[in-house]
Amino acid sequence: MSTHHEAFYRLWHLLRQIPRYPQKVTTSEIEHGLAALGVSVSGRTLQRDLQDLSRLFPIVADERSKPYGWSWAREAKCFDLPGLSLEEALAWVLVEQHLRPLLPASAMDHLQRYFQAARERLDAEPAPGRRRNWLHKIRSVQPTQTLIPPEIPATIQRTVSEALLQERQLEVHYRKKGQQQASLYRVHPLALVLRGSVLYLQARLFDYPDTRILALHRIEQARILEPSAIAPEGFDLDEQAKRGVWDFGSGAHLRLRLHFRAGKGEHLLETPLSPDQKVDPTPGGGPGCLALTATVADTPQLRWWLLGFGAGVEVLEPASLRDELAQETRRMAEQYAASANLEPDVAAPSLHGA
Repeated sequence: MSTHHEAFYRLWHLLRQIPRYPQKVTTSEIEHGLAALGVSVSGRTLQRDLQDLSRLFPIVADERSKPYGWSWAREAKCFDLPGLSLEEALAWVLVEQHLRPLLPASAMDHLQRYFQAARERLDAEPAPGRRRNWLHKIRSVQPTQTLIPPEIPATIQRTVSEALLQERQLEVHYRKKGQQQASLYRVHPLALVLRGSVLYLQARLFDYPDTRILALHRIEQARILEPSAIAPEGFDLDEQAKRGVWDFGSGAHLRLRLHFRAGKGEHLLETPLSPDQKVDPTPGGGPGCLALTATVADTPQLRWWLLGFGAGVEVLEPASLRDELAQETRRMAEQYAASANLEPDVAAPSLHGA
């Protein structure tokens, strides 16, 4: 490799070692990073290179405290090779739109230049453009009633995500649902989960072994502490989801047996409730009816889902769940009957087969 090529290679990778403000990197860290790439250079040469490059690129030296460090300016445009393709720009825009709540604040700061470059790449595309219009042809929608997300102060979300990333404890002022005053807690942050329109933090409170779920929009103050966050032994986020924790269940399961009236449960032939689901499409209820059995988590979400079918589904087993829903529908019938001046037994829907 010629001397000019070696210099270009060194300078290019030197620029790639520099993070975006407020992060910074020292000369010795850059030297070690280049050495890992097989580039040997002295600290004096690096200092001279950095001074020269700062005249051409928006990189700045932070000399407020030692060790001094170098950063790309916060507002610096994304500078990288090769340039973004249209497909890459589309991917970055989708990442920004859909993953923003789940990315650490420091990662979002670092990725802003890529998001900006992606938007500029799309804006530069001649219109109309079929590929550019991809963003107008796709949407992610929730299969539930649409709700407006609660507001989460940016400082709260940043503090919580940074504590989770750094695996450090938090001190939070948290207002429980239905309460006016916030209480002070020391928590071990374990996971962030976006459920519908609400972002939740799963954490240990103080040093208790079990975990709790905190809604981020109810955290009024948050401060990162020095001690490390410690997860309960065997904590597994995927296992928590399988147990129904994120449907607000206790982790228990039940064997469910249902009877769907005509046309009401056909989607479960394509999207099963569980791996062990069994369906009999020809029970004694007539054409289009389904008899279904499945092992599922025992959760409030299951009850909301079943009630959403109205008279279109009947719970046969377990008996405890059948009785619970029968009582609920009876209360509903009485409530509507009272407002309509009807007899409750006339208005009440039957949970028995047609």
